Order: sequence, then C-alpha cells, then structure tokens
Amino acid sequence: MTMLDNMRRHKAWLKWSLGLVVVTFVLLYVPSFLQTGGPSATDTIATVDGRAVKAGDFRTMYAQQVDAYRQAYGASLNDQLLKQLGIEQRLIQQMIDEEAVLAEANRLGLKVTDAEVLARILRLPALQENGVFIGDARYRQMLSMQRPPLTPATFEEQLRKTLLAEKVQAAVSGWVRVSDADVEKEYKSKSEKVKLEVAVFNAAKFRDGIQPTDADLQAQFTAHTDQYQIGERRRVRFLSIDAQALRAKVAVTDAEIQAQYQSNIATYSTPEQVHVRHILMKTDGKNDAAVKTKMEGILAQAKAPGADFAKLATQYTEDEGSKDKGGEYEFGKGQMVKEFEEASWALKKDEISGLVKSQFGYHIIKLLDKRDANVKPLEAVKAQIDDQLRWTKAQTEAQKISDEVAPSIKTPSDIERIAQSRGLVVGDSGLFSREEPLAGLGFVPSVSASAFTMKQGDVSAALKTDRGFAFITLAEIQAPHAPKLEEVKAKVREDVIRVKSVELAKAKAQAVSLQGKANFVAAAKAAGVEVKKTELVGRGTALPDVGVSGVVDQAVFALNQGDVSAPIATDSAVVVAHVIEKQAGTPEGFAAERDGIRGQLLQTNRQEFFASYMTKAKAKMKIVINDAVVKQLIGG
Repeated sequence: MTMLDNMRRHKAWLKWSLGLVVVTFVLLYVPSFLQTGGPSATDTIATVDGRAVKAGDFRTMYAQQVDAYRQAYGASLNDQLLKQLGIEQRLIQQMIDEEAVLAEANRLGLKVTDAEVLARILRLPALQENGVFIGDARYRQMLSMQRPPLTPATFEEQLRKTLLAEKVQAAVSGWVRVSDADVEKEYKSKSEKVKLEVAVFNAAKFRDGIQPTDADLQAQFTAHTDQYQIGERRRVRFLSIDAQALRAKVAVTDAEIQAQYQSNIATYSTPEQVHVRHILMKTDGKNDAAVKTKMEGILAQAKAPGADFAKLATQYTEDEGSKDKGGEYEFGKGQMVKEFEEASWALKKDEISGLVKSQFGYHIIKLLDKRDANVKPLEAVKAQIDDQLRWTKAQTEAQKISDEVAPSIKTPSDIERIAQSRGLVVGDSGLFSREEPLAGLGFVPSVSASAFTMKQGDVSAALKTDRGFAFITLAEIQAPHAPKLEEVKAKVREDVIRVKSVELAKAKAQAVSLQGKANFVAAAKAAGVEVKKTELVGRGTALPDVGVSGVVDQAVFALNQGDVSAPIATDSAVVVAHVIEKQAGTPEGFAAERDGIRGQLLQTNRQEFFASYMTKAKAKMKIVINDAVVKQLIGG
C-alpha cells in the first residue's frame, strides 16, 4: 500500500466496515451492472441466522470500492478490469461475515447503549476542533456532504454496529496475551538489517539451446503425473445478446450529450491542486528523536545550493508509493492528512518546508507547482460522453431484448429459433474447464458456474456477461481423466525447460558462491553477471533484480557479516548474496520499542484468534445465499 493510500484512508472515518476501509469520493465511473436493471434494493442476497444482506447495501459498498480502485487505476478502470479484480464475491462474503459478527453479538447478549454511541461520536478526531466537539450543526453538515449523504440516524446506527463488533471481539479475544519472548523475537526480526552485494542469475537467460528429449519429457511426466491431471470440461452452445454490437446501432443526440454534461459537470471539473515532492521517514516502532535528527540532516542536504530533491527522495524516503517517482504527488484539498496538506498549500513554488510531523512520521516537502481549478469545455469531452451514452443505451437495449426473449427460451431448439428470428448470434464455446475462458464469450464466471451445475439439454436463464447477456445450453461433458503424454506435451515440455534452466543457473551461481568470499564482484563478473549493492535493508525489502522474496530473506539473515550464501533458487532466478554488513537491534532500541511491538503483536494475535473463532461460529449459523439474486446482481 502506498503512503498516498494511507493518507487518503485516514479521511474515511464515516463508513462502517469490519474488514474493509472505504474511501468516499465522487463517483466518476459506474460499472455497467449497476446501471442496467437487476434486483431491487430490498432484495435479499443472503441471510445469516435470519439477518438479511440487502442488494441495495451491496450496491452502495460496491460503488465505494470502485471509487477506491478508480484512484489506483484511473481511466483504465472498466468492467473487464473489475472482473479481474474479483471484488464482487469478496464483498458479498465480507457483508455476510459482518452480519455473522452481529448475529454472534446477539447470541452473546451484547448490546450498545445510546450513551456509548454518543461518547464515541464526541471522541471522533474528525468531529473535533482544538480537542472540542464541533457541534451539532457542523456534525449534520459533515454527514450531508458524504457520498451518498448520511442522516445522523443512519450514521449513528452504523457506528452502533461498529461498537457492537468491537465488543464481540473484545469478549472473544480479550484474554489473548503476548509473551516477553515473542516480543523480543519480533524486535530482533524487525531491527536486523543487512547490507548486501547481490548476484542474480535469471533462469530465462539459460533457456536458449535447451532441447528436451522424449526421454526427458517422459521422465518429467512420469515423476509428476498428478500435476497433469485434466479435470472435468464442458461445452455449451449460447445465444449472445451483444451490447457491443448494439452500440453501433443506437443514436445519441446533441441535446442528450448537453444534458449529460450539465448533470455531471463535477465529473469534468478538476479542483485546484498542488504538485509536490516529499521525503518521508516513518516513526512507527522507532525512536522519534533519532528519526527527527536524521531528517534534520536530510533537510540540510535538500536546502543546500544545487541539491537534487528528487534524487534525495529516491535515496531516503520510506514512502514506497512515491520512492520510484522521486517522492512525487499531485492532489487537491481534502485528500491528505491535515498536517501534510496544510504544509503543502502554504509553500511557494520551489520552496522547501521544514520538518512536518504527521501520524506517519516526519516529512520534508517541496512545492513544484500549484494549479487552478478548471472545467473541461463540452467540446473536449463530447466524444467521451457520446461513447458513454451509446454504451448505456446499448446495455439498456440488450437488457430489453433479454427480458423479451427470456420467456420463450425453454429448450435448446428455442435458442436456435430465437436467434434466427431476432438476427442474433449462436456460438459454441468448445470444451473448457471452470478456470478457462469460453470461445466467443471470454472468461465469464456466471456462465462457467451455470455450465458446471447444469444437466445436458438444460437451458439457463439470462446470464450477464462483459458484452451483454447470454442464454446457454449444455452440449457436452468430458469427465476428468489422466491424460496421455501427447495431450499435455506442451506443458510438460515447458516444465522441463524451466527446471533445466534453473539447474544451469544454479551451476553458474555455484562458482560465485564458492569463490565470492575472496572477491565477490570479481567472481560474479567472471560468471557474467553484474553485482548490485543495497543499503542497509530489513526483511521484506525489494532487492535489485529480485524483488521481495521470503526465501532470500530467510537465507541472508541467517548469515554472518562477510558470509556468502549458497545459491538461492526463487521462482524465476538463482541468487547469490554477500553480506557486507549486518546490524542487530540494541538493548536501548528494544526498550524504546517494546511496548509498541507488544501492542502490534497483541492486535495481530487477537485478530487471528477472532477470525478462527468466527469461522467456527459461522459453521453453526444458518447462512443461506440467494444464488439467483447474486447472479442477477453481479453476473457471477
């Protein structure tokens, strides 16, 4: 997660969720399935011991999630990408889990009083100014500014659920404790750092020239038969109502474009923004005074004549989200935590701030530019609006056709008849597994799920696809079977080449491992690889040409200073590392961080125990999922 994500998430206190941090932004993109009919808001997706999960609540939470993803993916966000992210089913499961927690609260006899709700409201940081509650009028105003607007009653009910969930977790896991030995072990793991020279042998560079023999293929196939089992596959014929094809036939008028532009003017507006670079040094789990002293030294470097701020940010910042961009961010008001935002807007162009303290640590900020608010003229976005309206109309038309033909499709022959009379397309998927795309439809979870629950000759109801709707009939079932080598020869061949290339990489790396203690750089150069050097890094740090690797971490942190590792095989490379320097934590550091580490471990252990407890609790609950509503709602 980037620091920008963290800063934005801090602003999202007005949305209740047990497992999901919801960020509230103006919706600039609405997925198609939220635009085209489907269940009503009061329809039930699932029940948990009689507690209903409603379609309307799902739509609201899904829209908020799309907002959060839009911030990450920008204009590239579309239905296909959303399907790949797979958030629909996870969100439904989360909503079920939330209701399960509330059901368990009821079973345990736990309640939240009005006084407890009021006390929490008065303590919420976002509702305080100079340590005092902002007052009822401003409280109501802030709620009304949320997207969608909230009434005090709605917000307070959401807050009541949050408090009730906290009570359940406290009742269930409050007994969990953390031992001194666990705290010390965690401190050692967090505080240990190594400075490395790394030689990476990319296995892909050894693929050329590898020509597996028939004997190699047979040996691989025989030794790993279970890996090549072919599961059940099915084939369907389908009637496709393609909104993409209908799109070319619909008409959009200038008046419709004008109306869409005016009603969504905020979508085409850019608020005033600042463009900054920053350097962050985190204080979480560290000695605050030591971090501040180090940042004062960096600040002096940044303000020195001719200093390259971007280079300093790349070298020093601990903000993973902006490190590779020289600490660069661009944002409008209300998107960052208060201290960072106020300092950024107070600067003049090219001015560098002093140290700015926020909940994340110490920042140094340089203002690159300020940009005034502006509104794109209609002509600049006319083509975009035309395209959006055509797509919406095409989806509406596809829904209409689907609704019209659905009552007439009862048998496989009806699919052919309706297609001929309506000028629609009948396709054949070919054989596919549950995880494979269908020829002519692509990867559509709703179609795959239906196909693997149908009997031959059955016909489905309308199924939502990325391109519109489809009615399917099951045409063929191929049972699971152990394949002959010829059926999976391409996969076996690829596996043999992969294994052999790693073996060749290991052989090259072995020479560096054996000779590297005398002169690591020279040994690596003789083996044909360039050595990359790191600064002092902790576990979980991305290493040059390797990335984050638990296997490499485990190996290098077990070494002593001056040691050279044996070849370490990762998924795609073989690594040899030379430990130039190794630093361990200090008794003083442990004393300073002990309480913070204990708190973090305690929270983690309690959450893990609570998750395990709720898994067992849910097994005793009556949880019923309305598959028909789910399929209508999300097409999967």
